[in-house]
Amino acid sequence: MSIKLSFHKSDSDLTCQSKWWGFPDMPDNLDYPEITVNDDGDQYEDPLTFICQIRCEDIAPFDTENLLPHEGMLYFFAAMDYYLGDIDTLAYPGMGDWETPYYKVLYSPTCENLHTHKILYDDGTPACRPTEAISFEKAEPCDDDTKLLGFPYFDEIRELFPEHISLLQIDENDDWNLRFIDCGMLCFLMTPDDLKNRRWSQVKCYLHSF
Repeated sequence: MSIKLSFHKSDSDLTCQSKWWGFPDMPDNLDYPEITVNDDGDQYEDPLTFICQIRCEDIAPFDTENLLPHEGMLYFFAAMDYYLGDIDTLAYPGMGDWETPYYKVLYSPTCENLHTHKILYDDGTPACRPTEAISFEKAEPCDDDTKLLGFPYFDEIRELFPEHISLLQIDENDDWNLRFIDCGMLCFLMTPDDLKNRRWSQVKCYLHSF
């Protein structure tokens, strides 16, 4: 069993809702993840790309094995800018196993008292892609869609991480100009035991393409 994610442009206020891109709505005790970038001897902190937030009550009807929390909010971040077309970015993880500074999974046990963390360019415009609403539906465990749970679509990833399930699999998307080298996918992976015990710091992230 897995949960397919579909995306919809929306003019609605998606604050504290499940959403893809935009800005995360987080409690004060969670910091927006950043990565240290070295630029010809100069160091600075660069915010990771906010991918999505999943309101856990939305996926509860599809999570029949009760693998994920069914309340609160789950957040995904990663150094995605290069794969969205920003070829000048210095935070550029390549193929294979990503090091932990390049991605982050966070969780809030509540959806109350959340605040939008905005990242803006110097001219005040939003440093993000437009927010899209998410809908969910049941899918097969090894489907090749963007999905929660199940197993990675690529045999190579399943062979490398036989004890892991796919927490989130991200497929390429023409609407976002999202390309993972050549027909690739980015997978956030967890062991069932780590997922059961909510050890989000143990998530792995792996990029594979043909």
